[in-house]
Formats: sequence, structure tokens, C-alpha cells
Amino acid sequence: MEIEGRVAVITGGGGGIGSAVARRWQEGGARAVVVVDRDGDAVRAVGTELGCLAVELDVTDEPAVAGLVERVERELGPIDIFFSNAGAGFGGGGIEAPDQTWQASWELHVMAHVYAARAVIPSMTARGEGYLVHTASAAGLLAAVGSAPYSVTKAACIKLAETIAIAHGDDGIGVSVLCPQGVNTAMAPRQLGDGATDGIVEPSYVADVLTEAMAEGRFLVLPHPEVQTYVERKASDPDRWLRGMRKLRRRSLDVLSGQ
Repeated sequence: MEIEGRVAVITGGGGGIGSAVARRWQEGGARAVVVVDRDGDAVRAVGTELGCLAVELDVTDEPAVAGLVERVERELGPIDIFFSNAGAGFGGGGIEAPDQTWQASWELHVMAHVYAARAVIPSMTARGEGYLVHTASAAGLLAAVGSAPYSVTKAACIKLAETIAIAHGDDGIGVSVLCPQGVNTAMAPRQLGDGATDGIVEPSYVADVLTEAMAEGRFLVLPHPEVQTYVERKASDPDRWLRGMRKLRRRSLDVLSGQ
């Protein structure tokens, strides 16, 4: 899908990837860009900068998401693109992480995407056109060492995107899932083993890569192309991949302990 002339909604639009994509799409000729974020001050600053509608909203609140879609369609017209981008780290931990951490990660990284899809797919299907973008992570394809709730829920996000693409591709709805490693945002990984091993890229670069992928209709969007190789290696020899990940974990623990 091309951006020119489109109405786009971007969650997590108060900074990082979300605000960079908003700038890129506005520069690309979008008819309207709507930025959404739980941080009202941040999203209003982006809205003022770009001269676009800014909405303070919790994307894990389904009625609020439905109300957002109704408002945008009423004031700006049918939504062509919904970029479900909001995410958070919620700290590290494995299976011992508190239930609240697991649930919060599930609500934000999975159910928020479900709520967005429920809200926009009916009208997109009726028009025979629309595009959904989900921000997941390379951690969802591989794993983030020391952050089980994040890895598990980002993997579920990818599976949800696949499910939507299968179920609604014949309805004219495109789907892309964005799976970066380290990006220079507030969530940027800072230590070896948590996704930074191939370097930190800028949000503006991610915005360019995503926009190009959407124009080509590509499902899997990898700002770090090395991830494709890792996924292929994992698929061809899962046991070897797991051994390598355990080695990476040991190295990460050594860094943390100062060895």
C-alpha cells in the first residue's frame, strides 16, 4: 500500500518508532495521520509538531479503541492504515516474573492488536481495502535473553498477524509485522544478549524500511536483515540454535556480573 492520500492511525505515536513513522507518512503525502499514545504530553507534542490529530488513549481499553476508530472515521474518513505499534518492556525475568507482568505484556502486545483489528477490519472488508501493521520484535521470532514475558507475547503478536493475513488477505486487507532488534528509543537494549548484537538503528530508518515494505506488500519487515539468517538457522537446526542462545545467555550474565 502506498501512503499518499491515506488516513493512518499510529499507536505508540508519542515518540520512537511511532512518531518517526508519523513524520515519514506525513512527508509521504498521507491525507491524515492520527497519533495515539497513553502519554498525553508526548503525543500532544507530536501532534503540535506535525499539525495532526493527537489522542491520549490506553490501547488495552477495547471500548476506547473502538471509540477512537469511530471518531477518526467520523472526522477524517475511513481508516486506510492502522499501525498498532504501542509496546513496553515491563522489565526482565523468566517464568518467575510476577503474574501482573505477564498479564500486562499480554494485554499490550497481543490484545491491543486484537482490539484494533476488531475495530477496523469490518469497514476495511466492506471497502475491499485496508492495511494493518503490527509492531512485534525480533525477540518474537527468536528470543530476548532474560525477558520471557516480552519474548513470549511478541511471538504471539507475530502469530496473530499471520492469522489475520490468512483470514483476511482475500478481503483486500494487507498485513505487515515489524520485527526490529535494537532501535534508538526509550526501549533500546543496552547490554549484550538482549537484542543489541547487530547494532542500534534510528527510528527514521525503521520508518523508511516499513514504508518500503508496505509499498511492496511484504508481510515480514526486518530493519536488521541479519534476523532472516538467524530465523533460517533456527528452523533448520533448533537444537543448535538453543545451544547458541544458552551461550549468549552465559555471556550476558558475565557482562552483568562485571566479569
